[in-house]
Amino acid sequence: MASKDPQARRMTMEVGFEDYNPFAEPTPTVTASKPPTQPAVMKPTEEPPVYSLARAQETSGAAGDLLRRQEELERKAAELDRREREMQSVRASGGRRNNWPPLPGRFPVRPCFYHDIAVDIPVEYQKTVKNMYYLWMFHTGTLLANLAGSLAWFSVDPTRRVDLGLAVLWFLLLTPCSFVCWYRPIYGAFKNNSSFSFFVFFFVFVWQLGVYAMQSAGIPGWGTCGWLSALMCLKTSPAASALLMAVAALFTALVVASLVMFMQVHAEYRTTGASFQKAQQELAADIMANKTVRASTDAETTRGDFRERI
Repeated sequence: MASKDPQARRMTMEVGFEDYNPFAEPTPTVTASKPPTQPAVMKPTEEPPVYSLARAQETSGAAGDLLRRQEELERKAAELDRREREMQSVRASGGRRNNWPPLPGRFPVRPCFYHDIAVDIPVEYQKTVKNMYYLWMFHTGTLLANLAGSLAWFSVDPTRRVDLGLAVLWFLLLTPCSFVCWYRPIYGAFKNNSSFSFFVFFFVFVWQLGVYAMQSAGIPGWGTCGWLSALMCLKTSPAASALLMAVAALFTALVVASLVMFMQVHAEYRTTGASFQKAQQELAADIMANKTVRASTDAETTRGDFRERI
């Protein structure tokens, strides 16, 4: 309904004309939004980790490592059980009997040592001790081959009787001495975790390496068929020279194998916790445990007490 007051109608027209701006942007029309038909879903802030092939391989590798460790522990436990049963059977039979060298029952000389790597040596060191035993056997075979080479050289050159005699001496002397002086110490070192036995082995085996080097050289007159002896025999008999070269090659291989085993034993020695101080303590304990030394010490103590009383 129109207003009847003309003044009011005029004021309304003036206000509307002043507020009108043809260049102004149209006012947006606000319409009521429709309610959502789907439920609201929140998006995660972090993406889940992708299960890659590398991670699967790492997991399988860790599982395989655990299985290997478990198998090794089971093997060690079985080995310990077997050794315990063997020790019990040995005690029941009245003690261990020496079994090395393996000699016939009717032989007048009895075995001197007890040798059983599977019983005496811990599982983790058995392979090293076996390799050292094989090295000693290789050493013995090389000395025997040296004896055969010296005999062949003497057969074509009778002036080499000194070399033949020394070759016989080296075979008869170095075979048992090498077993007693460096194989038995390393056997006892791993058996008893003895620092003193380790140092005895290192001291003797270093000299043994030097002897092997001189034997491979084959200096004439020393009783060894090395490279120099083979070259000297080449003028007399090529066949004998070939045999001497084969013996020289055995001595050279013996040097290399001994050096490799020395490094391996030294690496194992560093894992046992042995030291020079422990070796000194073991030596002192062995000396004091000797009955003769202990008797002399007690006698000296008794004399000292008697003098003090006087």
